[in-house]
This record gives sequence, C-alpha cells and structure tokens, in this order.
Amino acid sequence: MSVTVYVPGDSSALAVGAGRVARAIAAQAESRGLPVELVRNGSRGAYWLEPLVEVATPAGRIAYGPVREADVSSLFDAGFLDGGDHALALGATDDIPWFANQERLCFRRVGLIDPLDLDAYAAHGGWAGLDAALGMTGADIVKAVTDSGLRGRGGAAFPTGIKWNTVLGAQADRKYIVCNADEGDSGTFSDRMIFEGDPYLLVEGMAIAGIAVGATMGYVYLRSEYPHAFRLFREAIERATAAGILGADVRGSGRTFDLEVRLGAGAYICGEETSLLESLEGKRGQVRFKPPLPALKGLFGKPTVINNVISFASVPDILARGAAWYRDYGVGRSRGTLPIQLGGNLKRGGLVEKAFGVTLRELLYDWGGGSASGRPIRAVQVGGPLGAYLPESQFDTPLDYEAFAALSAMLGHGGIVAFDDSVDMLEQARFAMAFCAIESCGKCTPCRIGSTRGVEVVDRIRASLDREKNLALLRSLSDTMLNGSLCALGGLTPYPVLSALNHFPEDFAPRVAGASASEAARA
Repeated sequence: MSVTVYVPGDSSALAVGAGRVARAIAAQAESRGLPVELVRNGSRGAYWLEPLVEVATPAGRIAYGPVREADVSSLFDAGFLDGGDHALALGATDDIPWFANQERLCFRRVGLIDPLDLDAYAAHGGWAGLDAALGMTGADIVKAVTDSGLRGRGGAAFPTGIKWNTVLGAQADRKYIVCNADEGDSGTFSDRMIFEGDPYLLVEGMAIAGIAVGATMGYVYLRSEYPHAFRLFREAIERATAAGILGADVRGSGRTFDLEVRLGAGAYICGEETSLLESLEGKRGQVRFKPPLPALKGLFGKPTVINNVISFASVPDILARGAAWYRDYGVGRSRGTLPIQLGGNLKRGGLVEKAFGVTLRELLYDWGGGSASGRPIRAVQVGGPLGAYLPESQFDTPLDYEAFAALSAMLGHGGIVAFDDSVDMLEQARFAMAFCAIESCGKCTPCRIGSTRGVEVVDRIRASLDREKNLALLRSLSDTMLNGSLCALGGLTPYPVLSALNHFPEDFAPRVAGASASEAARA
C-alpha cells in the first residue's frame, strides 16, 4: 500500500526548492521500491519551514522541514515514510504551535489537499455553502452575509452585505461579480495562497455572490506577477465547469454563473476598484469619479459587486454554518477572522489566520519570533505601502478596524512588515511619496503633483534646508493630499508620512553629512 507524501506546489515553496525536493522523493521511492503517492498541496503558510514535507501515517500527518534536496536520502534512511525520527522532524503537523494556535476558517483546507482535486474539496466541506445558497432567495443570502458582520478584506472594510444589497436592488438587464485579486501591497500574499492552495473556495464564494444578486457572469482580475496562480485558477475554472458547478446549470439548479480570470496590467493603481474596472474593460487604468458607485454603474456600466479574494472566500462558511457562527469570531464591529501576513525583519515570516482582537505584539513575537536581525523591532507598517508606521508603544493595539482608525492607521489587506532599530524613518517617508509619484494614474492634481513635491520637500528636510519651514510644508501638503485626492492612493499616502513624522521625529532632525538617522539620533 502506498504512502501519501505532501510537498507544496505553492510558488513561494517552489522558490526555495520544493520542486527539486518533490522530484528527489519520487526518485528515491522508485529506486528503493517503495510505493509513494506524491500530492502537491498548497503551503501551510509557515514559510520559514518551507519546503515543508508531510507524510500521512496512521497517527496523522507528520511534518519535516525545511527539507532540501540533499536531505531526501537521509529522510528515507530514517524511515520518514513511517514517521521516523530525523533532525528535520517537527512532529505532528497539527501540534506545531504555529498551526495549533490559529483560527483557520478561510485557510482550513490550504495545505491539506491537492488544490485541484474536486473530490478532496467536497470531502472537506466544499460546496456546502453554495448548496445552501441555491435553496435560498437572494434577499436571504444577502441578509446572512449582512448579519455575519463581514466587512471587505481588501482595505476599505466596507460592510459586504450592504454592497451586495445595493446590487441586489439595482434594476438592470445584466449584473456582474468582480474579484479584485490585484494583490499589490507590500508584504501581502494571502490572495495568492488561496489561488494556489484552495482555488475552488473562491469559485464557490463568487458563485454564491452571483446567485445572491442575480449576476450570471464573474471576472477575476489577477495581478500579472502571479503566473503560477493564473494557470492553477484557469484549470480550476475548467474543471468546475466540466463538473457542472459553473455554467448554465449550477449544480443542477437551473441557475447560471460563468467565471473568467484575466491578468492585470501590472499597475498598482488597478487595485483601486474603479481603475480595475477601466482596465478590465480594456482601457487605461485610471480612477473613475464617484458617484455613480460601481454597485449601480460598474463593469460595462452595469451593477457590479466588487470584493477582494478573502471577502469572497469568507462567504461559503457563512452560508454553510450560519451568520451567528461567523459573528462569534472577532471583537466589536470587526467580526470573523483576518489572514495576517508577517513579513520584513522577522525570524518567522508567513501567514497566520486569527480572529480579530489579537495584538500586534503577539503577532510579532509569538508568531514572528521577533526580529531576524536580533535587534529591537522599532516600527511596523500595517496595511501595505499606504499604511501607517506604528511604534513600539502601540504594539499592544488589537487588530480591529476601529482601534486602528483611532490611531490614524489601517489594517488594509492584513500585511505586516517589521523594521528593526536600524531603519531610517525619513527615508521611509520619502519612499511613500516616491511610490505614490510612480504609481499615480495622473488623474487628480493632489496625487500627481503632491507626491512629486513631497519627495522634493523630504529631500530638503534631509539636507537641513529651511528645516522647520519644510516640516510645516510637508504636513500641509499631506493634509491637501489626504482631503483632496480622488482615490485612496493619494488620499492614504500621508498615513506613512505623518506617522513617521509624529512617532519618529528624531529621524527628521539635522544630521551630520553622511550619517544615518540612527547615528544622528545617538549623536
């Protein structure tokens, strides 16, 4: 009888040699005459352990990692197919604290199954939400999503049920579902992990949305830097269509829902929903004026639901298990769970799914293990390149939309990037302005011109030219961008700039020529 061995096919695992490890396992098994079934699963999200190899044993799955190609022979010698002891043995996968202490809802299948195996998806609870939705009215589906407290996981945190209800009530001959998978924020990769580890979850969530609001067509706008995810998802759509899950007769219900995936054009601004719609229509990615809202006049001028990957991925559980079940996770008005991506200067980077309420300090130290450099963590940026920098004094802030808003910060897509005490926060403020100048679509003056002037002002501060005057000018410019920009790119760029100014003023102090900010602070 063959032994099942799991080696991730996730692109991050592939980048550190998972493909070579898989081939080496297959070759060793063949040469030793040992029957092995090799499953290419998604990553569990503990990237410091990749490639993470798991073996199915009567006692459960046993993990080994990080495994290199050169380790494979010794693993066989140690009897790892039976869960044998080895220097890389980590014990039962489910007992590893990184996994045991999470609340995995969206990611509960990621790493467990072959992502493209329809039978495995169904065996682990797949399609239960869609089947429930097919027996409900659109209004009842929308009510369940509304009652769950689910808010958009793409950054704006707008209540998902309200958006769906607007599209449900709109009168039109055609409606659309659009998934914003243009995951461009620094330190974020949860969307990619869904595509590469559990693509049918997104198929199911989008189909439920279509059934709810009366849309028969859905589009996924995927960032161009994800070719592996693109190939996997396109195949997932083909298999789901062949199985009757998508198409003219969704699971024998007589309902229609088709799905296509499109590659984006590589522009950060296309992560903004109206710019995304322009790009999806084949136009230059520029922000639209609002109103009208996309929910009333979106793709091709028709009512459109636009949510991000994690928003759609949260919906099947809500329909299968009930709004009250989902609402039991979280705190305040932040309900459910958030896939948190840990990056930057941390010992243990990866994805952690936790209910809202966990603190930054817990994430940085209990999961992240502190800084990789061994130096004190000085600042963390939460929410991508437009997110605020939070100092150590705010590390006890719980992950909660309102708690972060009170600090003039945002959770965004759940990306956390850590910096140790060698970071120069003036340079980080400059980077924010430079990033905005490069990525601006150019449609509005505060963003297009303000960001360019912002880089110039920071350069004058760095050169100690009229320092006090330019510090005041930088704050005034940030206020103009915050309140006058057409979209969140220009409107949120002041968050990292002002947080750096407010929390790390010493980095904006005069410095000796050639000295770093940390050296200047010590002088």
